[in-house]
Amino acid sequence: MPRKKPFSNKQKKKQLQVKRERKRGDTGSGPSSRNASVERGGERQSDTSDSETTDIRRLNQQPFNREGRYDPNRFRLHFEKESKEEVEKRKKLAREKVLQHVSDKELEININDIYPSEKGLGFPRRPSWNYEMTRENLLRKEEKSYRDYLDDLSSRNPPGSLSHFEHNLETWRQLWRVLEMSDVILLIVDIRHPVLQFPPALYHYITGDLQKQVVLVLNKADLCPPPLVIAWKHYMASQFPHLQIVCFTSHPGQPYSTLLQKKRMRKKAGWSQAGGPLDILKACQEITAGRVDLSSWEQKIHRDAVAEQLDGDRPDDGAESVLIEHQSDSAMEMSSPSQELYKDGVLTLGCIGFPNVGKSSVINSLVGRKVVSVSRTPGHTKYFQTYYLTQTVKLCDCPGLVFPSRVDKQLQILAGIYPVSQLQEPYSSVGYLCERTPFLSVLKLKHPSLQDSDPHLGNQGSEELSWTAWDVCEAWAERRGYKTAKAARNDVYRAANSLLRLAIDGRLCLCLRPTGYSCLREHWENHPDLPEIMALQGRMTEEEGAGERDDDDDGESSTEPEEERDRDADDDEDGDDEDEGFGRPSRKDDKPSGFTVNMYNVLRENECE
Repeated sequence: MPRKKPFSNKQKKKQLQVKRERKRGDTGSGPSSRNASVERGGERQSDTSDSETTDIRRLNQQPFNREGRYDPNRFRLHFEKESKEEVEKRKKLAREKVLQHVSDKELEININDIYPSEKGLGFPRRPSWNYEMTRENLLRKEEKSYRDYLDDLSSRNPPGSLSHFEHNLETWRQLWRVLEMSDVILLIVDIRHPVLQFPPALYHYITGDLQKQVVLVLNKADLCPPPLVIAWKHYMASQFPHLQIVCFTSHPGQPYSTLLQKKRMRKKAGWSQAGGPLDILKACQEITAGRVDLSSWEQKIHRDAVAEQLDGDRPDDGAESVLIEHQSDSAMEMSSPSQELYKDGVLTLGCIGFPNVGKSSVINSLVGRKVVSVSRTPGHTKYFQTYYLTQTVKLCDCPGLVFPSRVDKQLQILAGIYPVSQLQEPYSSVGYLCERTPFLSVLKLKHPSLQDSDPHLGNQGSEELSWTAWDVCEAWAERRGYKTAKAARNDVYRAANSLLRLAIDGRLCLCLRPTGYSCLREHWENHPDLPEIMALQGRMTEEEGAGERDDDDDGESSTEPEEERDRDADDDEDGDDEDEGFGRPSRKDDKPSGFTVNMYNVLRENECE
């Protein structure tokens, strides 16, 4: 008796079609593309993110089950699709253009160049409404207002002049809800390039139209030299005098021990070691001026810090419980901006920012334990949530949003706003990075033309040769052993993605500088606030580090064991690994005299000096 076939031809065709749709990340076909969301109650909302006048690429497609509580693709990133001609042109340029190291002056950046006021680079506002409007009429009005915003933006800016920015109206709606519900806004940016992620139009709307206060959180402060942290803090204060500015880091004194290490070494696994929660508390105390009792928040911060010192490896189950609310859209759509601040004596903090600036890490650090998963993938936070820190303080989390600007798209990619795995052409961004970093000494690359030479010569002669972005990717593929499956050639695409992830993670660190930094470098390197910033970062002064230098002399000096140990450590793109650690003691390197901090000190290598 013949065996029964497990699947019919019709079923096989259907499975094949599903696989093709999943591979095609840029089409968004299927039931979850245009009608993007299914509410908790089962109602469907229209998704106007795919404008009829633009070609949109939808990123981070997730499997969708209609019977689920919500659509995971509802808030995924929607960016304007680039033409094949433009992609091929950049790829050709990456093969031919010889890299030229830029001057220090070209690393300086002005916020007015990123967001010129005459270009209308604002953000879509929620249109006015009243309680007599039906829900359908309100949604329709929001969609029309959003289309008008896109039309106005395109009329003021020629094609190709704007950076990648969010085209998903559903995500903009989440921003509206958070701004309306919050009393104080925590605007979180990456200290390595803060002006890229600080839209002035958003700041003026919050402080002017909504009459609310903004606290700028300069996150990932441990990835920047202390003089540069101080310079950025003063620059933002000079541009926005009434802005509260706080420096923050979730990993003080926990650097990467090697270039290719996947995770930072951590002394302890808890989140309460973060530097900056007390500074955020003090800023909120100054803003609220006694109208909210924040003593319970202060007690929580001290209590978490003491518990961390007593038992650094405590499990999350033993931490103080935190109430988490998942907000449904029906509860927020017909709600007007709250005219009453600090309602019922509760301070509501809204956390907003671009993708990959570390919002989830800031929230985890404020809560004192992991309540939000962390990933380097842009758009990882999928939906609106609130977290009660205490009875009088709660946090509102918003999905990451990319605002329109005039920044280079290559710099945007290095800032982590675009999923690296879905880049069509990563080579130009690698070239942009290499022109602004001493990549040869850091990566220890050997020019492709010298690959057949005597291996005992090492990298000799590579510095005298001309390099293109393609050469860099090919040399990195050779060093890391990245080969294509069929022909066993160097996999330059994988190598390019690897280098971009190193840059995004801060292991190959590109730090931009405020305007005028080069002229005032000596002033910032001898600023009286340097010890305070170094304490926040968990760094040691030269005297404090002297006692530990002898302990580090026995460390591995050869790069070969390092490569074997860290093989493929930079290839896990979506891993939620920022919150985990090795439990090994972190290494402390001595600092040059006069607090002159190496820009690439995070690598814990002196190769780039």
